[in-house]
Amino acid sequence: MISLELDERYSRQVLFRGIGAAGQKKLAAGRVAIVGCGATGSAIASLLTRSGVGTIRIIDRDYIERSNLQRQSLFDEADANESLPKAIAAARKIAAFNSQIVIEPHVADLTPANIDSLLADMRLILDGTDNFETRYLINDFAVKNSLPWIYTGAVGSYGVTMNILPGRTACLACMFPDPPHGTLETCETAGILNSVVNLGASIAATEAIKFLVGAEAELRRTLLSFDVWCNVRAEVAADKPRPGCRACDHHEFPHLAGEGRPHITLCGRNSVQIHERHRPIDLTEMSERLKPHGTVRHNEFVLKFWHDAYEMTLFPDGRAIIKGTTDTAVARSLYARYVGT
Repeated sequence: MISLELDERYSRQVLFRGIGAAGQKKLAAGRVAIVGCGATGSAIASLLTRSGVGTIRIIDRDYIERSNLQRQSLFDEADANESLPKAIAAARKIAAFNSQIVIEPHVADLTPANIDSLLADMRLILDGTDNFETRYLINDFAVKNSLPWIYTGAVGSYGVTMNILPGRTACLACMFPDPPHGTLETCETAGILNSVVNLGASIAATEAIKFLVGAEAELRRTLLSFDVWCNVRAEVAADKPRPGCRACDHHEFPHLAGEGRPHITLCGRNSVQIHERHRPIDLTEMSERLKPHGTVRHNEFVLKFWHDAYEMTLFPDGRAIIKGTTDTAVARSLYARYVGT
């Protein structure tokens, strides 16, 4: 196998004086986790793997639908037709254009119970999630373990990103001490432009490359926001931790402790996730059990079941996504009726 730093594919990148041959070697040794492989996460994954980051762990709980294809650049219609988990499909696509990169796909919901095993040996975490609950969880873990991460989000035509270097810059809790309250815009209510996704991902990926090659003096130390439709941008200083921050100053990590962890309504769908775990399910056996009650199909990664107005997606670890409702009581009732309690 040709060493990553000598591969002709990186020749134009090595010519860039900010990276060079030494920087390319550092990228090859890089170990990065991307949490969430939807719109932002899939674009970041593509950029970093094409740049030669040696090991990328992709953590995503979701599966591909046709509505994803407008903005999730790694996937295609065949992936949607199979309802492939995004982490699995991403790993397959990446292997087709850069077989030298080590991709570690994990079809999982990042939780307080598994975050240590999924993130502990990484050098950098990138945010491709769609909810603040998971972002605060990442932030708690990162600050507690002095692990850098990059926050990135997008909805409508608006995007935002910030580098977080624990102990040296502000963290997410410094900038947003409390989770957003009230009605928030989501992809489902406000839509999303693929251009804002790719802009945010490009900025985040560039910052990740700066970090991995050791160009920390060049890292941006602001919360950067932009609206590509209205042609506005803003930056807020984030160059140092905020005095009194519960994470940076008081070392309190309630999200890492799992306090008040809710069901999460997924971005872009009228659906609820059921957080059942540690109850392995044989998808073939479950398929036979569900056939009398509706339409069912499965592959080795996921089972899809349709009954009346509801669609259930069941994963081998027992986790499920119930589409057709935002009522957690209805979702739990359907899960109990067809999967068990």
